[in-house]
Amino acid sequence: MDILFQLVFAAYLAATATALVFFWTLNQRLRTVSRGLLLVAGLLHTGYLVARAVVSGHTPIASSHEAVSFFAWALTWAFLIFRWRYRVKNFGAFVTPMITILMIVALFSPRQVVDLPPALQSWWLPAHASIALMANAMLALAFCGGIMFLLQEREIKRKRLGFFAERLPSLEALDNLNQHCLSIGFPLLTMGIITGSVWARQAWGAYWQWDPKETWSLITWLIYAAILHQRFTVGWRRRRAAIMAIVGFGAVLFTLWGVNFFLGGVHSYAG
Repeated sequence: MDILFQLVFAAYLAATATALVFFWTLNQRLRTVSRGLLLVAGLLHTGYLVARAVVSGHTPIASSHEAVSFFAWALTWAFLIFRWRYRVKNFGAFVTPMITILMIVALFSPRQVVDLPPALQSWWLPAHASIALMANAMLALAFCGGIMFLLQEREIKRKRLGFFAERLPSLEALDNLNQHCLSIGFPLLTMGIITGSVWARQAWGAYWQWDPKETWSLITWLIYAAILHQRFTVGWRRRRAAIMAIVGFGAVLFTLWGVNFFLGGVHSYAG
């Protein structure tokens, strides 16, 4: 499996490098190559996750390596599906580096197969964890869109259209991207918390224990609930919405990684 993972990592690295070179040169041929490489990486990654599932006997999401790898896989396919339905100029130049960063973290995380404790040997594992990480993937897309918005806005405010102005979509298109990703990511995040609560009741006898990861999941949910509430009632849009998408994703990352390393708890990944 290590060789397969190395191939997956190499494919993502090639897709990212090609996307960045295209962003710099605007060579249309490179854009097509980058998309093809990302699709190949996504397919290879799917094969890698299936192989780990067969070897371990459970959904490959039980260790830090598996969780980050699964997150990268979810982000890849969320982007490919999004890109298939919507056209956002040079979106891949911002998403593929994030995927590669996740894969670098997975590369340097222990890759041994981890046995699940009895309490976690449930079909709720794939239901809860996969929904939660798909939610994170959509919120990661909103984060990338927020970064793009701030870069484009900065160029426009300078009244000197430079490097980013001709390479990034309009502010309106980026604001719509933010709304679309949050509108999908937030319901998935809600479903992830609900399925996690039901699973906790089955595994530990209580729907909620205020474990650090549960607490930070709730904090993250409240942040995104506030963003959507303000967006649809008060009219938060554009710059404010972009900044809050970035702040919200910071909470997502802390829930995924920070809790494991700094706060611990029953949800901390093995290994």
